[in-house]
Amino acid sequence: MTPKRRAGLYLIALLVIAAVVGVYYMPQSQPVTPGQQSGPRGGRGGPGTAADRVPVLVATAKTADVPVYLDGVGTVRALNTVSVRPQVDGKLINVSFREGQDVQKGFVLAKIDPAIYQAAYDQAIAKKAQDEAQLANARLDLERYARLAASNAVNKQQLDTQKATVKQLEAQVQIDEALINNARANLSYTDVIAPISGRTGIRQVDEGNIVHAAESTAIVVLTQLRPISVFFSLPQQNLPELNKGQAEAPLPVEALGADGKTVLDSGKVVVIDNQVDQTTGTVKIRGEFPNANLQLWPGQFVNMRLLIDTLRNAIVVPTAAIQRGPNGTFVYVVKEDNTVTARQVFLAQQDDVQSVVSRGVQSGERVVTTGFARLTEGTSITVSGEAPGSAPPRRAPATETPRVEGSAAPSRPSRRQ
Repeated sequence: MTPKRRAGLYLIALLVIAAVVGVYYMPQSQPVTPGQQSGPRGGRGGPGTAADRVPVLVATAKTADVPVYLDGVGTVRALNTVSVRPQVDGKLINVSFREGQDVQKGFVLAKIDPAIYQAAYDQAIAKKAQDEAQLANARLDLERYARLAASNAVNKQQLDTQKATVKQLEAQVQIDEALINNARANLSYTDVIAPISGRTGIRQVDEGNIVHAAESTAIVVLTQLRPISVFFSLPQQNLPELNKGQAEAPLPVEALGADGKTVLDSGKVVVIDNQVDQTTGTVKIRGEFPNANLQLWPGQFVNMRLLIDTLRNAIVVPTAAIQRGPNGTFVYVVKEDNTVTARQVFLAQQDDVQSVVSRGVQSGERVVTTGFARLTEGTSITVSGEAPGSAPPRRAPATETPRVEGSAAPSRPSRRQ
């Protein structure tokens, strides 16, 4: 083969190789669309393609006034409980209440046969009238003896004796008056009245039975339900804050249902016990509730929530956004180019819904609440929507404001409005 022919073959082979290489690499030489880079993953080399972006939910950090609560478990007790027993013996001739009836103070619950007590009262009145008649006659005799003694018609001893008789009869009349009062009281006890306003329980004695004052069985138990008390305990570490807050104004307290969210009733702290229970290290507290809707019942266990303070203008994010790593707590903050950056945060208070951030996040910044498994520093994301509960809290009843448990943090404004 001549050198000229060999050079031609080489040229053809080079052209074929160039064509094959060009066809192979042609798809990767297409122009890059806006928002994309040639890196294999958006999280490593830039925003990446839409398929590379991680879908997440985000929430916006808000500024809010966050109440600080102390939680405990309380026992409901009636403010007053009275076992209504008879004060005199006799036959129960009438029961005038229904079981479970609300009665007012002074209501006649039952009536005992008053016959013998009415007779004793009438007898006491008659005895007093008899003694008063004798006293009147003795006083007349004393006046006569006094006139005769002035003219020495009788001796002085007779005059002194008559004076003593008058005083004896005066004392007898006073005794009669006391007996009348006693008989009147016994007669009034035949009406068994309600000593307090409250609700009657189950009747223990039926009409027609003979009742005795010495019996331990009550006719009925009367319980005051409005208002009502709840006793609960808190750790002794909270005692300084409790005493300080109670000195300013009665601390507000709420009784919650079994779900820990439903407010059964709202009341106030009435008293903080004057000593700490050394066996448990807790202090007992009594709260008082109006119980207008009878949501609290004696003997019931309820969750208690005591407002000890309020964090003013605090930065609040959902607790779902808080992550924990080797260096502490952090959040993924969304940047303007829809990438995320990990930022360390410091928490002042936290519960299962909201977290108060003292440092690390500013109001208005967006933080990721879901999709953490695929996130790294600089990962490109697609925001699917706002996380539930990321709206700013309203200044409304305590059940609608962000709830935070634990002792109050230092250097914060007062809880008072």
